[in-house]
Amino acid sequence: MLVGAMAAARIEDRATANRFLAEAEQTAQRLGHGANHMWTAFSPTNVAIHRISTAVELGDVQIAVDHGPRMDSSTLPSERRVRHTLELARAYSAQNRTDEALALVLDAEELAPEQVRYHFISRHLVTVWVRQQRGKPSAGQCGLAATCRRVVRVR
Repeated sequence: MLVGAMAAARIEDRATANRFLAEAEQTAQRLGHGANHMWTAFSPTNVAIHRISTAVELGDVQIAVDHGPRMDSSTLPSERRVRHTLELARAYSAQNRTDEALALVLDAEELAPEQVRYHFISRHLVTVWVRQQRGKPSAGQCGLAATCRRVVRVR
């Protein structure tokens, strides 16, 4: 259901994405609590995180910025918390709030440096930030670029 929602969002099929999310939400409510069976981390919180991710994917970044920071993902596995943080960073970056986005990525890096190093979202964000930067990138951007194995050349 949740993978289907993300796939639908990536092809900009809002109706299908919402249908998958609604079905996942109903299932999660019936479950009533978080569980990590077979590493799914399926729960109402995880469904809400996917709702934020699909919003970003569909270009509804204001929804992500409004609702994402209020979500408590502390009961989820670190990889889900990091992914949520990266999605929020992507939303902030889309609004040209680069400093806030960078702070989120650096927070995620503290939690799971290997995930930030290799995740396509963090690598994409660093590439965009460094290329758009006039003059020398900030120390945080340079450090993150180094962490991401120098995905981009820093001037």
